[in-house]
Amino acid sequence: MAKKIKTFIKVNLKAGEATPAPPVGPALGQHGIPIMDFIQQYNDRTKDLRGKVIPAVITLYEDNSFTFVTKLPPISEMIKSEAKIQKGSGIPNKTKVGSLTDAQVESIAKEKMQDLNAFTVEAAKEIVKGTARSMGVTIKD
Repeated sequence: MAKKIKTFIKVNLKAGEATPAPPVGPALGQHGIPIMDFIQQYNDRTKDLRGKVIPAVITLYEDNSFTFVTKLPPISEMIKSEAKIQKGSGIPNKTKVGSLTDAQVESIAKEKMQDLNAFTVEAAKEIVKGTARSMGVTIKD
């Protein structure tokens, strides 16, 4: 018989560097997940991706056991590394902080495709372009 699912929890953590400090501790503790077990497994699974932000989706079962899957870094993190910028613009419609070529947008879209709610590469590119615009990053054709 399959285990009964209690809830899902999504967290964005630095790969290989997760600690029980907020936001992880409180998010997991309130659901009764053994925090150190999760952190140890997460850090082991993501140690090769150190420095990147890797989201995890945790499935908590009624017997307080859990499983989790890691996703690709958020689009904004991919854009920052591709455009070689530290952070997005505080005023994206006025202050531009970087630019991406159409080829760079396409490579991000193809890499992130499995996590996106898009059926074609073109639709995925539009999602990436929208995120870039909201960060103050221009797209060069």
